[in-house]
Amino acid sequence: MAHYAFIDENNLVTEVIVGIDETKKIEGLLPEIWYANFRNQTCKRTSYNAKIRKNFAGVGYTYDAMRDAFIEPEPVGHLGFNEETCKWIMPTIEEKP
Repeated sequence: MAHYAFIDENNLVTEVIVGIDETKKIEGLLPEIWYANFRNQTCKRTSYNAKIRKNFAGVGYTYDAMRDAFIEPEPVGHLGFNEETCKWIMPTIEEKP
């Protein structure tokens, strides 16, 4: 079992599905290609444990092909962007003594 994200023409994730294991083929095609052809939409595998594409995709995330990463929507109040993890840097709340 693997998870796949469908991406629209603006590189936004429109849906994430549970699909066939990425090591199996469907009608002789790798799952990403078969799902993309079936839906006529770009399809990329995503991973809960971030072994591929930096972050697990969610609806509204952006797929950045140059980084081969899913990036969450830009949050208000962020301090920057971590290029290594492809995550937004948020301020930390100081703990009271």
